[in-house]
Amino acid sequence: QEEYGGCDAQHTWNGFWQYDGMTKQIAVCILNYNGAELLKQFLPSVVEHSKGAEIYVIDNQSTDDSCSILKTDFPDVQLVLNDENYGFTEGYNHGLTTVKEELLVLLNSDVEVTDGWLTPFTMAFEDPAIAACQPKILAQRDKAYLEYAGAAGGYIDWLGYPLCRGRIFETTELF
Repeated sequence: QEEYGGCDAQHTWNGFWQYDGMTKQIAVCILNYNGAELLKQFLPSVVEHSKGAEIYVIDNQSTDDSCSILKTDFPDVQLVLNDENYGFTEGYNHGLTTVKEELLVLLNSDVEVTDGWLTPFTMAFEDPAIAACQPKILAQRDKAYLEYAGAAGGYIDWLGYPLCRGRIFETTELF
């Protein structure tokens, strides 16, 4: 196993959900680069509310104490070590090659999740025509409002491009 920053990669899984009589696995995948503070703040909610899913943190060669925090505070979270900092998209592409689960949730490291958050995803994938989905995201500072950064809280067209919903110029919609 490769090692850097005092961390060893771990690879196991056990998250399953039922789909048309078949068992499918869910992986929650979080890309990280020097996000120790974000991991401490937001990963506890992911661990608490993602029962039945395997959680992976894909690390892009962090130089902070991200790996030691994961090893010490989150021993059940699987750590995938990229061999260099590939940036966002390529970082996910490299890290996801080690993930074996069938359904992948790509989650930003600054997201707090709540109880039952995976249920709408699993229900959406009961339709074989569904290949990707995106949730409505509430603003961290005021959870009565939808988050609109990066077109969050919107729709995804048939090509996988997000369409902004939740922002109309300078106005945001209430949830």
